[in-house]
Amino acid sequence: MLHDSPTSESAGQPCVHPDRDSYLDLVAKLREDGYWLCTDLTGVDYLGYEAPRNLPEGVDPQRFEIVANLLDPSARRRIRVRVQVPEGDASIASITGMHPGVDFHERETWDLFGIHFEGHPHLTRILMPDEWEGHPLRKDYAVGNIPVQFKAAGNSR
Repeated sequence: MLHDSPTSESAGQPCVHPDRDSYLDLVAKLREDGYWLCTDLTGVDYLGYEAPRNLPEGVDPQRFEIVANLLDPSARRRIRVRVQVPEGDASIASITGMHPGVDFHERETWDLFGIHFEGHPHLTRILMPDEWEGHPLRKDYAVGNIPVQFKAAGNSR
């Protein structure tokens, strides 16, 4: 346990698994512990995934997962924060107040997976056009729904 959240290890890296309600507090405590740099934040869609997910006992697997990698540059250590997000309420608190650098990461995760970050200062599409419907990295997004746009290639021969 770390700050009352279950832990695990993945490829030699410590992982901590807070629930959604304690996510913001955990990130704040980790920041006080020296993990003041968030190097990455992304989402994962586990729809249809049946292999073991390396979750500690007591953590209920959900369709979506938010993964944030934090770095403590002074002590040269990393920690991965993995939060389960249910399909029926795909939302989680934004950590942009503590880690402004994750602004685009949270926007990208919302744009592609549809996971809403509560309290994000400007949660708008970042990769897809504004009028785009749906979130194309969701595994239930219909194959072939993304129109392929080719630019006319000039023939120099």
